[in-house]
Amino acid sequence: QVQLVESGGGLVEPGGSLRLSCAATGSVYSINDMGWYRQAPGEQRELVAIISVYGKTNYVDSAKGRFTISRDNGKNTMYLQMNSLKPEDTDVYLCNAGIFTSPRGDYVDVWGQGTLVTVSS
Repeated sequence: QVQLVESGGGLVEPGGSLRLSCAATGSVYSINDMGWYRQAPGEQRELVAIISVYGKTNYVDSAKGRFTISRDNGKNTMYLQMNSLKPEDTDVYLCNAGIFTSPRGDYVDVWGQGTLVTVSS
């Protein structure tokens, strides 16, 4: 069984920073693309940033210049450095990854449980 475990959310004042982490645990053979999403209650999940297995990144316009996505393949972990946070960044942030669980090509799409980011004074 494979799980994604997120950490790093919390309450921060406008202009502050947070660093989210997403660690893959369990039967991980290798990890394909990974991404961070956000979701408000009753709303659809929205992409924030994605990173390929080769480190190529892509960001939603609102995250460009403020957020940085990265990954450590040796630790099966992805990060989201969030700077210059705004109240409108408040949401539950979820990580997602495509994970190969064996050399035979067994593949699962996995979501984390989410971590709450609150930006407020």
